[in-house]
Amino acid sequence: MATDRGGRAACRLSDKSAIFMPGTAAALGSPQFHLTRTMSSKHLIAWAATFVVMLVIDLLWLGVIAKGIYQQGMGALMAPQPRLPAAAAFYLLYPVGLVVFAVLPGAEAGSVLRAALTGALFGLFCYGTYDLTNMAVVRGWPVGLSLLDMAWGTLASGVASAAGAAALLAWLKR
Repeated sequence: MATDRGGRAACRLSDKSAIFMPGTAAALGSPQFHLTRTMSSKHLIAWAATFVVMLVIDLLWLGVIAKGIYQQGMGALMAPQPRLPAAAAFYLLYPVGLVVFAVLPGAEAGSVLRAALTGALFGLFCYGTYDLTNMAVVRGWPVGLSLLDMAWGTLASGVASAAGAAALLAWLKR
């Protein structure tokens, strides 16, 4: 096990791409992955930018732009007020997934576009999991709402990932 300049334990398998999750590099056995055991400033910068952008655009979408569409589509299933602990958990955790699977690999490739496209794909998978499961198990779940929500999740995740990668690249160049 090597150490980086900050004395943190690191096992470098490649200089091209990174996933910063303990145990994943060795388990995957791929030369594409890099393992760092501690969170660094760059992770916090990437997460914070991704978090802020995702939170702001999603709250605008859900609270203003598409509020009526969701109310009409979900009907009585929609709670009168959001459950804040569940919402907070989502908004704190979802950007971690975007950072791990889109922002950091995009930034390490020096490509905001790569981060945006990978983030959009991650969003399609995540929002698709939610919406398609609802279509499968909730009686009368509207197909149109699922398609709209999946499209939104794809777009919002791509934009948030691009913002996270742009912020990280700007911070690294300082």
